[in-house]
Amino acid sequence: MKLIRWRWSSLRAKLLVMFVLISSVPMIAVGLVSYQKSFATISGHGKASALLEADRLARDIDGLFRDTGKLLELEENPQVLRFLFTQSDTYEDAKAILRTFELYRETYKYEDVLNISMVNLYGRGISERRGVFQLERNPLRNPHFVKLLSEPDLVLNVPPSEALSLDRVDGFQYEGRNVISIMATIKQRITKEVIGFIVIDLDDSIVRQFCDDSLIGKTGYFYVASSGGSPIFMPSAVKPDALPFQPADLGPRLAADREGFVERSVGKPLFVMYSTSQLTGWKIVGLVPLQELMRDADEIRQLIILSVTLSLAFTISLYFFVTTRLTRPVQVLMNKMRQAAGGYLEAKVKPTGSDEIADLGNSFNIMLGKIRELLDQSIKERENIQKAELRALQAQINPHFLYNTLDSIIWMAEAGKNEQVIRLVQALARFFRIGLNRGMEWVTLKEELEHVRSYLVIQQMRYRDILDYEIVVPDSLLHIHLLKMTLQPLVENALYHGIKNKRGRGMITIAANVDTSGSLLLAVEDDGIGMTEQRLLELRELLSKGRLPEKTGDEVSGGFGLHNVHQRIRLYYGEAYGVELYSETQAGTRVILKIPHRMGGAIYEKSDAG
Repeated sequence: MKLIRWRWSSLRAKLLVMFVLISSVPMIAVGLVSYQKSFATISGHGKASALLEADRLARDIDGLFRDTGKLLELEENPQVLRFLFTQSDTYEDAKAILRTFELYRETYKYEDVLNISMVNLYGRGISERRGVFQLERNPLRNPHFVKLLSEPDLVLNVPPSEALSLDRVDGFQYEGRNVISIMATIKQRITKEVIGFIVIDLDDSIVRQFCDDSLIGKTGYFYVASSGGSPIFMPSAVKPDALPFQPADLGPRLAADREGFVERSVGKPLFVMYSTSQLTGWKIVGLVPLQELMRDADEIRQLIILSVTLSLAFTISLYFFVTTRLTRPVQVLMNKMRQAAGGYLEAKVKPTGSDEIADLGNSFNIMLGKIRELLDQSIKERENIQKAELRALQAQINPHFLYNTLDSIIWMAEAGKNEQVIRLVQALARFFRIGLNRGMEWVTLKEELEHVRSYLVIQQMRYRDILDYEIVVPDSLLHIHLLKMTLQPLVENALYHGIKNKRGRGMITIAANVDTSGSLLLAVEDDGIGMTEQRLLELRELLSKGRLPEKTGDEVSGGFGLHNVHQRIRLYYGEAYGVELYSETQAGTRVILKIPHRMGGAIYEKSDAG
């Protein structure tokens, strides 16, 4: 006993205890701080990654229904409307509708669409699988059709548990397949009265495949549920009764569009995350054990415990080696994690050696790389959304201009005005040739002016007594490239909202020049009725805020065409460019289009209305 007491009271023992405390206490402190930082970082990134995966699955489902929803354009087909509205169609009419179905399939490659059906309010319909048929039961007994009658503009996405498609109502089965039915009303073109319904049956296996392909770790999974929490689509390896909680308990917690939370009332803690499909309203719910999500953090904890235990067993000579090989890399990793938590994602660790700390550094570097990939993907998706918005703006075409022009050609031909018919058809051909332009978005100013000239020739022949036009553009500006269909909507506004409402003849003038800042200014001016100061202020406010005015009739309202051109210019060239509007009551309106001058003698043309 005295020997043991002497040994512990010796200087060597005191130094050993001191060195052990010096080596172990700081390492324990560093280990705890590193673990807390690592746990918080990994926990946050793991939960964020799981939520992003739920968002991706929701976008995939929205993309599926958005693409399939293009088939709803069939409700605008004149042959379909005539078939549903009248009872006098022929076999050729039915064949024409079925050929239209086939054309849509060949165009959009709808491999998962099982059937397209249309039926009127009296049960008479046509489908790909059945051809022309008559339902034995009243279609208005279908609760989904009743809901559509009360909300004609609604598009229903009916899951397999609720789907009552036309064929199956009439006894047809899909050989054991489950389907998702997309339902909408078909309305009469003029009165907007509901005359029937369109039903698209989609194989639900594609949504189930989304669930099978989207996994979280080793045991986590996603499933699709209704807004009330009831499962709709489950992964193949999971049964609905295997869920850890009841839909009635989960439903109230799915009120937001996306969220994640930890559920501790079902045994082992679960991390539950969900996102919402915007088109269907379905909830994409993900479940993963919290322990599995935090596996990396547990490994860090084990590493720290191991490091501290080893530090207590080493001698004084190994003390410096342990602190150099273990504490310093942990401190470096902690600093890099702090930089990453502050938003600096280039804070990579340079691992040295092949120990656990080096593996942790490599894992940290891989994690930062994944985060950067997700951010790049998000930026790319925003760019794609902007491009999609631009294409939607360019796709706004008013068919009434074509109908009215064709009507003019018919009555001119009936009146024997052959030369005028030829001139009008040539102008119409040039108008659409340049307007289509092989799908290209850019044209020269010369081509754009030719497009506008063709439009004015057509309109001048229709409104000979009221319309004159004048084009004054220097030749040096003709080779400048700009977005197509930028001048024609402005000229159309000048005609329909300025000249047409004026008594007597009116003049539309198109001019171009370059201002002192080097920007190209394209002006469209009319001497029509103009607009009041209040209306001018309203239109300027709509343009500045980017708000789209409502349509007010068959023709495009004065603000709609301006908004179209203004938004397209700003999407391509930036906020500094766009449309400027000036007007005075009973004096006329002047619209100035400002774009960059990127390329660089005179066109002077005055119409002859005689």
